[in-house]
Amino acid sequence: MEDTESKVIAVVKSPSMDAHKREGNGFSLREIKEAGKTITDLKSLGIKIDYFRKSNHPENIELLKTVKLIEKKGKKRKPFTPKEKKVKSKPFKPKKKMRPAKVEKPKAKPAKKKVKAKEAKGEVPLTELDGLGPATAKKFQEIGVTSVKDLIKEDPKELGLLIKGCSEDRIRSWIEDGKKLVK
Repeated sequence: MEDTESKVIAVVKSPSMDAHKREGNGFSLREIKEAGKTITDLKSLGIKIDYFRKSNHPENIELLKTVKLIEKKGKKRKPFTPKEKKVKSKPFKPKKKMRPAKVEKPKAKPAKKKVKAKEAKGEVPLTELDGLGPATAKKFQEIGVTSVKDLIKEDPKELGLLIKGCSEDRIRSWIEDGKKLVK
């Protein structure tokens, strides 16, 4: 390799006033390209390359053309070509155990079905009265008052004493509302 280094030296023009030729740091990329050589081939022979120099001189190009490349023994390296990505269809495996989605079932209100049956008989449930909810209706049922018809028959003073949270005046207003509903 030392023989080729001594023989192959780039020549450049000096930047001084007389512009004489002098020995350069290496061959420019343009000179290498015009000579039909590659950087890797020249590096393997030990020939210097000047990456910063932009000029090209015909003497350097002719000198590079005379350089014979030495074939390396062994396998030649192929250029890198990316492989096409193969899409594998794998079944979905969640990292965490997922709970099955809750299916909301329509809530059937059995109370309304019973209400219709009771209304057919002429009985109106207590919850139909304004301000009387299911909790209070349950308290009335414990005493034995199951419908508006039963409530109308009762005495408000007695019911006020038996049921906690219900005043006598409130029970009177429910009885009056109940009379309007029954008619």
